[in-house]
Amino acid sequence: MSTLSYAARDSATMVRRNLIHAMRYPSLSLGSAFIPIIFLLLFVYVLGGALGAGIAGGRYVDYLAPGIILMTVTSSTVSAAVSISMDMTKGIVSRFRTMAISRASLLTGHVVGNLVCTMVSIVLVIGVALLVGFRPTATPVEWVAVFGLLALLTLALTWVAMALGLVAKNPEGASNIVLPLTLLPLIGSTFVPTDSMTPAVRVFAEYQPFTPINETLRGLLMGTPIGASGAIAVGWCVVLTVLGYLWAKRLFNRQS
Repeated sequence: MSTLSYAARDSATMVRRNLIHAMRYPSLSLGSAFIPIIFLLLFVYVLGGALGAGIAGGRYVDYLAPGIILMTVTSSTVSAAVSISMDMTKGIVSRFRTMAISRASLLTGHVVGNLVCTMVSIVLVIGVALLVGFRPTATPVEWVAVFGLLALLTLALTWVAMALGLVAKNPEGASNIVLPLTLLPLIGSTFVPTDSMTPAVRVFAEYQPFTPINETLRGLLMGTPIGASGAIAVGWCVVLTVLGYLWAKRLFNRQS
């Protein structure tokens, strides 16, 4: 068996390990869906009347839902960072070091496992959004593009979360260090259009990574214009994936 085959086998084992952990602790693995669902219900039923008055040409739930789906991905970074931090601080890595397994398989298992759990959470959030009135107009091809972009974004943010989890001293610190990443979509076009913001906030909102991603998702799901947002969104995902991967790999090699 080749070195690549051994690495693939070990990575599959680590993915299975992380999925088993996810099923044993669903509050952590599916916790990424809870906060977006709470925000969805809050803004639809409590604040939607006031905020929706400023949304031209559509219902507020249709404007809001793509941003809430995006928040599901950012929320998943907490469980990813905590999981890798727990492995690094509980001694399991020292045990793995004595075994004939691929060094890269531990990170790969965490990343792929978090990707699977996040996709499940996204489906759950979409289901709740449909129940509260979300009515997307996307074609089957556009739905494939939506999930493709969400998977690419999840991959990117999970690698960044891996690096942040390795930087943290303990799991509690890991859960806190990723909070700015989870809250960044709030300062964007998730709840209101950026042109309704003050000039300083508007500049930040328009040029941070999650606004073009959000506008791309909204365009695919609701048929609104996408323009250059699609290319910018994919570009941000690729850049974050590469940087997160290189950073996480360097930290992991140094610590293990």
